[in-house]
Amino acid sequence: MCGIIGFSGNKRAPARLLMEGLKRLEYRGYDSAGIAWQLRAKLRVRKRAGKVDELWDELPEEVMLRAGIAHTRWATHGSPSDANAHPHTDGPERIALVHNGVIDNFRSLKADLEKRGHVFRSETDTEVLAHLISEHCNGSLEEAVRTALRLVEGTYGIAVMSADEPGKIVATRRGSPLIVGVGDEGSFVASDAVAMAGRADEVVNLEDGDLAVLIGDEHRILRLAGGENHQAIWSALDLPPTVADKQGYPHYMLKEIMEQPDALEDCFRGRIQRDSGTAKLGGLQMEPRDFLQIDRVRLLGCGTSYMSSCVGARMITDLARIETTAEYAPEYRYSNPIVDRNMLFFGVSQSGETADTIMAMREVQRKGGRVMGIVNRVASTIARETGAGIYIHAGFEYAVASTKTMLNTMMALLLFALLVGRMRDLSLARGRELIEEVEQLPEKIRQLLVLRGDFREAARHFADSHNFYFMGRGYSFPIAMEGALKLKEIAYVHAEGYSAAEMKHGPIALIDESFASVFVIPPDSVFSRTFTNLQEVRARKGPVLSITCGDQRTEELADYSDQVIVLPETDEILTPFLTTVAVQLFAYEFAELRGCPIDQPKNLAKSVTVE
Repeated sequence: MCGIIGFSGNKRAPARLLMEGLKRLEYRGYDSAGIAWQLRAKLRVRKRAGKVDELWDELPEEVMLRAGIAHTRWATHGSPSDANAHPHTDGPERIALVHNGVIDNFRSLKADLEKRGHVFRSETDTEVLAHLISEHCNGSLEEAVRTALRLVEGTYGIAVMSADEPGKIVATRRGSPLIVGVGDEGSFVASDAVAMAGRADEVVNLEDGDLAVLIGDEHRILRLAGGENHQAIWSALDLPPTVADKQGYPHYMLKEIMEQPDALEDCFRGRIQRDSGTAKLGGLQMEPRDFLQIDRVRLLGCGTSYMSSCVGARMITDLARIETTAEYAPEYRYSNPIVDRNMLFFGVSQSGETADTIMAMREVQRKGGRVMGIVNRVASTIARETGAGIYIHAGFEYAVASTKTMLNTMMALLLFALLVGRMRDLSLARGRELIEEVEQLPEKIRQLLVLRGDFREAARHFADSHNFYFMGRGYSFPIAMEGALKLKEIAYVHAEGYSAAEMKHGPIALIDESFASVFVIPPDSVFSRTFTNLQEVRARKGPVLSITCGDQRTEELADYSDQVIVLPETDEILTPFLTTVAVQLFAYEFAELRGCPIDQPKNLAKSVTVE
């Protein structure tokens, strides 16, 4: 959730090196930020509530460092404040530490430390770690970290410095991602490789229980329990320094919305087989007979990954005729799930680091279930722990509100449905028909993006609305939920996503002239039923925006809608690829009209790496 960057150099380097990395991590948390470095025999710390730029402005220009650690925070324990910002230090300020995660037993540890005379300056669980490590710092820093963490319950990714060992950084993790990198300037540790883009040439993803010791370009990967880690696998870091550039767009979210046609092509390129009407997914590592044994599929995800899984579940059920459901990962983990040998599970996560999804996945694995990953980040925790699955190839996604990820996850699940369906009941003709439509999707999305002005006008028309229903049926129901989620995330407007069929079971009670509804209503097999629901809203004077595909039913919709936005026409099963972009654009234009901080929505961060 928060962002960590640490550096140990071969020679002194400007603090800008760390601050540039921290700026790239701001999407992981932006309540407060801080940096620690060594000056002579003392540690120096600067930290404050607010954005990274505000911290940067306060740093002396001449700061040069051999080693330093920095952090951008998303508050868990303790409100956003100068005192609660990281890094945290022990009493004598000989230890400085940054931390992602949650220490479950910090209250009991803190009480014991206070009895021994420790005085705390913050409300955080993290400060306890600094004091605990300080208590055991009688030899090397790594041994103090080892000893202290034996007393700790919870999750952590930490980077620690000691005034008594200049130039050294010790980093370790349990449940919160950390990556070590090496380059010409020295060694790095970060919670996300993007912080090291252009600086590190090679990286290694630490596993739970790994402990890294960095001194200049010297680095050792040990085990927290003792001994060397001989399994650490290094790989090239191919992220350019410009990976986090907006490229002229006012917001990352808009840039990433506009990248979706190309991203979608990247997802299906080389994976579709036109002649045989099927798909090829080598990352699944399954033989044809293995697919025939599957009788149930479960898709585990949170947020937008859950919404895309809802669409994917319907696709797999329709095309492959396998009973498939999308499950909220945090609920599924605690449901004592039934797992048998003919079930297949997918952990669905853009980052591959979503804590709730990882925990649900591990619970299934403990019960002997087969789990695969659908992720965007190569070498992420889900990718490593499953060892098989589908990379969605959406490219780097910086905006907190996911866009490319939604489309490409749906495409990955469609390809899976097509692959398994062609092994079962799906005809060659239908397979070829779908592939032909899939290949046309990127161009149809480009046509849709040209309609941005229509969405801007719709945002203006509904600008005074403070409550929204998003409604749809069939394949449009999950898109309605996603549209409501997007509007809540970036525009701070109350919005709820419903099946239009559910409206008369309660939600219609709130409809009046001030309560707006967005209907996702393509001319599909349930159009007439959804249209009836739309008319019921209109009968109660509810304002309506209709989003449809093609011109077939436009006149009917216009009679009962304040505005109608017409998208290109496509196969019913593929309408979510267009309507998803539509609700994204509406939410974006609405939020921009309200002057909201679209790329840094309050209380949210890109990757939820703690429960």
